[in-house]
Amino acid sequence: MATEQIITQVNDIFKDVLENDDIVLTPATTAADVEEWDSLNHIQLIVAIEKKFSIRFTTAEIYTWKNIGDMCAMIAQKTQK
Repeated sequence: MATEQIITQVNDIFKDVLENDDIVLTPATTAADVEEWDSLNHIQLIVAIEKKFSIRFTTAEIYTWKNIGDMCAMIAQKTQK
């Protein structure tokens, strides 16, 4: 799956979980860029992403992400297995 497709699907998840239709994610987007993206919502976002893509992240993998690009690269890697 192409990174653009993954970002589009992740963006839809963010809009749904954070209840904000104005969110526009880019590979450089971080939690600091999205007002509603706090630690509690982070967990809900991870669960929703895992469910959508039928994958699981380890805590160590999650801690390596610096931005949406890192998250989407991990999703791409896991969905190709």
